Amino acid sequence: MDTKMILKFLSDLAKNNNRDWFEANKMRFIEAKTAFEEIVQGYIDEVSRFDPGLTGLQAKKCVFRIYRDVRFSKDKSPYKLNFGASMTEGGRKSANPGYYIHLKPGDCFFGGGLYHPEAENLKKVRQEIDYNSESFLKLAEDKKFKSAFGEIWGEKLKRAPKDYTEDHPLIDYLKLKDFVVLHKIEDKDAVGKEYFKKGVEVYKMIKPYNDFLKAAIS
Repeated sequence: MDTKMILKFLSDLAKNNNRDWFEANKMRFIEAKTAFEEIVQGYIDEVSRFDPGLTGLQAKKCVFRIYRDVRFSKDKSPYKLNFGASMTEGGRKSANPGYYIHLKPGDCFFGGGLYHPEAENLKKVRQEIDYNSESFLKLAEDKKFKSAFGEIWGEKLKRAPKDYTEDHPLIDYLKLKDFVVLHKIEDKDAVGKEYFKKGVEVYKMIKPYNDFLKAAIS
């Protein structure tokens, strides 16, 4: 689990985000990508012990490409400066809630939940929060959960969504367009066996939250 090597490659890439440098260091990229896929597969195998939905999932179906889509961006830098993977039942393009891993110098974290759900699924999640508010709050307001993740993260509507009022007791949650939780770690903690153990610990805490979201959209 050579995360130190991965972070060093990404740090160098940040200083040389151009095709010439990348091609000259292609073998370093392949080495870093392979190491990252091994880390992701390790998490998949371990998480599938308590979340059977990930059983049989392959890391290659979860890891995001490093190449940026610059067609509609003012920033024409060709490469992302991180390695990321969405470990989700059905693969990273699945609509299911999942677990996320992000490695980037100065911005390492574990995460989970739903990111940019389709309109129909977003509506279903809001309905579930409204109908089963007690169950949702038991998860979202749990002291250990809040200590690990803080507030649920995501884009937010400025006004109450259709069918809800501004004085709804859970309006701050109902305005969310994403339902993501993040647990950030320092670069120095993103190395060695303790890093893997920490990730598993975080994902175990995310599992009940994902179960709630999955039940909502099923």
